[in-house]
Amino acid sequence: MFVPALQPVPTPPILKLMTQARDALLVLTPHPSGALPADVLHDMLGEGMFDAARREALLRAVFLDGDAYTELIYHVPGARHLQAPWSRFAADLNRDRNDEGDNGVLKRTGFDRQPLYLAGFEFGPVAREARLRRLWDPFDAQVRAELPGTRLMIVGHSMAPFGPALGPDTGTPRPALCLMPGTTSEPTFPPALWEPLRQACEQAFAEVIRGSPDPRVTIGEPWSTDTLSQTHQRHSGVPAFGIEINSGLFIQGGQPQDQTIRDLNAAFARFADAALGLL
Repeated sequence: MFVPALQPVPTPPILKLMTQARDALLVLTPHPSGALPADVLHDMLGEGMFDAARREALLRAVFLDGDAYTELIYHVPGARHLQAPWSRFAADLNRDRNDEGDNGVLKRTGFDRQPLYLAGFEFGPVAREARLRRLWDPFDAQVRAELPGTRLMIVGHSMAPFGPALGPDTGTPRPALCLMPGTTSEPTFPPALWEPLRQACEQAFAEVIRGSPDPRVTIGEPWSTDTLSQTHQRHSGVPAFGIEINSGLFIQGGQPQDQTIRDLNAAFARFADAALGLL
């Protein structure tokens, strides 16, 4: 009996256009990982790295002190993604390579200002350069390689509900969402589009942030710029901005709230499409 070959179902034109547009979107998540290379574990714990309880406690702490689950929230089908493989406490990819401050590229403490390393540990220039060459440089090169053909770059972060000890706003309650399009003197996203961008964000996330302690969507509060947007917009000209989501929305008692993460992901996809549509 002759069985006709199945014909592929054509993609609806609107979905095809959406997929094509999203292919020009680059989404970076620089801080979702809680992984530490073995040499960094040894710098932090010494022989204690072989103690399972100590090792797992440290890895859990750096995971939750990073931007946990942001790779899930900021996943947009059809877009291009770069996700950092290592914890920000191995090397912070959202810092300048030469930033040696307390909250710089190689941090000596967590955000609670408790030391990460054994007493007496110091970064010598050789060790510092070696770590940056292995961990910071490859991600920077990947971003640069992805930027040709990109119409918009979004850098996805999360923020603690209150400003931590290591930060510019210690103890201050934070809004549900913060957009970081740069400053008026050095914008990374066109200033004329800042308010339409904020409104699009507010609309996309409205259902998820309603009822949160501070449901505002801000521009520049508590931060105006993220370093990755600033660095790569400067050399490429590609419009870019960072977005911070309050982690209190989706982490309770250290545990992820699966449905909220799902809802935030759907909201971000709507927002990303709207942001692309503004350009």
